Amino acid sequence: MAVPSPDLGALLREGPFDAALRAAIRARGLSLDRLREHLRARGVSVTTATLSYWQSGRSRPERHESVRGLRQLEAVLEVPAGSLVALLGPPRARRSAAAEIGRFWPDERRIDAAVSDVDTRWDERLTRLSQHDVVTVGAGREELEFRSRQVLRAEADGPDRWVVILHLDEHDRPLPELRSLRGCRPGRSVLKPEDGLLVVELLFARPLERGETVLTEHTLVNRAPYPVATNYERKFRLPVREYVLEIRFSPEAVPPVCRRFAEPGEETEVVPEDDAVHGVALNFGPGRYGFEWDWPAS
Repeated sequence: MAVPSPDLGALLREGPFDAALRAAIRARGLSLDRLREHLRARGVSVTTATLSYWQSGRSRPERHESVRGLRQLEAVLEVPAGSLVALLGPPRARRSAAAEIGRFWPDERRIDAAVSDVDTRWDERLTRLSQHDVVTVGAGREELEFRSRQVLRAEADGPDRWVVILHLDEHDRPLPELRSLRGCRPGRSVLKPEDGLLVVELLFARPLERGETVLTEHTLVNRAPYPVATNYERKFRLPVREYVLEIRFSPEAVPPVCRRFAEPGEETEVVPEDDAVHGVALNFGPGRYGFEWDWPAS
């Protein structure tokens, strides 16, 4: 039975949504992992990362399957049916793809403001045929670097760049350094460490003609103090034909199990083999794809 909270009733009536959800979770006394297990038993697959985003205000349930999951969450939290859903308000009007760059990030207004300082006009004229991300985790369970390789095809004459957006959960650590570029060079960049944001243009050697492809590689290298690695996800505003994600752990620090998630989609448990896990998504997006894991107590 939920533990009464003096402000829960008012928050459920008036919101905001994230504060009401936090209060309901606190009153119920369940961890995010336990909430995820309760929802799975009800046929709903929601990651702990998503639950964390909802209660922190980083994102809100908007898709049909997410709202369905929220209705089941209301039952688990023992709050009146429809009370949390009502705080979401009416669905947001569908915007053009060009205006949706920030919608998968915590504060889309800050993302959109940062991206407005670079040239994103070619994004929708480039098809991402494949992308391969490799995340390296060190012996101290720290995030060391993220390496990315992608193949893009021009659907019109003129594309000459691709824009990379990185958001850090921790705003009190240095932004990573861009290194090991191949097939591209850095263009304009926007660094907002106070928001944990790095936006940079990757310029091709020359403008592409329609039907041409380009292969680019780059690495984002973290600097001390390193954060503890607990998850990695790639956000796709536009579809990708093939996405491969590898998490490579140091032999001295390998979690017993990882959870692979695709949103919209399902969550799957994966046991690391040869100190690594990987996932493959075909014809994926828009959406979020990634891994999350817990470290055993030291």
